[in-house]
Amino acid sequence: MRTSSRIATIHIQAGGEMIDRARAGALAAVRSGKYQGEHFGFESPAALFRTITPKRWELLAVLQKTGPLGIRGLARELDRDFRRVHDDVTALLQVGLIEKTDDGKVWVPFKEIRTNFVMHSAAA
Repeated sequence: MRTSSRIATIHIQAGGEMIDRARAGALAAVRSGKYQGEHFGFESPAALFRTITPKRWELLAVLQKTGPLGIRGLARELDRDFRRVHDDVTALLQVGLIEKTDDGKVWVPFKEIRTNFVMHSAAA
């Protein structure tokens, strides 16, 4: 099984804040020469949960547990229809939370997937 030391962090932030975070992360990486993790930003909770549905969270968890799988094998592990799993894999590949191996299997290249959401009171 492949191992990875990569870390993904999922954020909910306004568009300008996502750009600022990406810029700051890139500058920190250049200055320190050290890996700063990878960040995935969504402009709202609705956008996040449209993209990473409960079934897709489950898919990510299974791939983290099993390692690389073909889509048919993944569908069997999830006890789900091949077509629906294929659609979910396609969506997660587009976002970058899963990747394909050289032999066409899919896997989660992250040791950890972190989430970071903050809700502020309008009265604050």
